[in-house]
Amino acid sequence: MSNATLNRFFSLHFVLPFLLAALAMAHMIALHSQGSNNPNGISSNGDRYSMHPYFTFKDLVTIFLFLLALSIIVFYYPNLLGHSDNYIQANPMSTPASIVPEWYV
Repeated sequence: MSNATLNRFFSLHFVLPFLLAALAMAHMIALHSQGSNNPNGISSNGDRYSMHPYFTFKDLVTIFLFLLALSIIVFYYPNLLGHSDNYIQANPMSTPASIVPEWYV
């Protein structure tokens, strides 16, 4: 692996989330302006729900519930997803017993 390969992977991993966010926003804009329809292509405007009060509220409730769960984990149980080996003080002169090369076995 050369420096050029690492630069390309870094650029890909940096740009990809922004690209996905832009595609999600374009999808939401298209869904908001055109509305969703069925696969048969039959356009019945009477059977559609409007985007703003119904789906926007549903999405906001989901986002707030996710943020509530995330804040509970961050503020009350910060070590819930951690590992106990993270609290062992590092010793540069010895390798931990759990790290074993595959040719030792």
